Amino acid sequence: MSRLSIPTVEQSHEAAKPLLAAVNKQLGVVPNLMKLVGHSPAALEGYLSLSGALGKGELSAQLRERIALAVAEFNGCDYCLSAHDYIGRNLAKLSGEDIAAARDFHSPDAASAAALRFARRVVETRGQVDAGDVTTLRAAGFSEGAVIEIVLNVALNVLTNYVNNVAQTEVDFPKVSAKKA
Repeated sequence: MSRLSIPTVEQSHEAAKPLLAAVNKQLGVVPNLMKLVGHSPAALEGYLSLSGALGKGELSAQLRERIALAVAEFNGCDYCLSAHDYIGRNLAKLSGEDIAAARDFHSPDAASAAALRFARRVVETRGQVDAGDVTTLRAAGFSEGAVIEIVLNVALNVLTNYVNNVAQTEVDFPKVSAKKA
């Protein structure tokens, strides 16, 4: 049971309803996270805007999902692990092995592995990475824009992890549990 209520779309704040309708149009469903965040239409708009903008960036959908899985595992967020396991498999077409590796900040792909090592440094140090961390990521072929996008993808996922951990959002995807749990 969630600590915060998860309204139906019909029960949602009027200002959130068009945003939730757009989510439904895109995904065919409105996940509990979106309905929960819809308690604050401003927060929902901000989340959806940043997520949508990052989807147009330099990072591939596969790398964004790997980052989401890694950060969710780090933060012990079962909701986000479940959602990104499902999205990773079904939309980003990651293999089970890729998903398992990403949860440990690893990838068989060298560029993704470099990005995940950097993402790990970002979460572990709360952004206080060393100059060498950035240099190593740049040497792996990532532009300065991609460095920023990795940081913002980490931050976006920390945001949803924290919301779900605070709310104990009811998982509406096939359940995946964090290893730490």
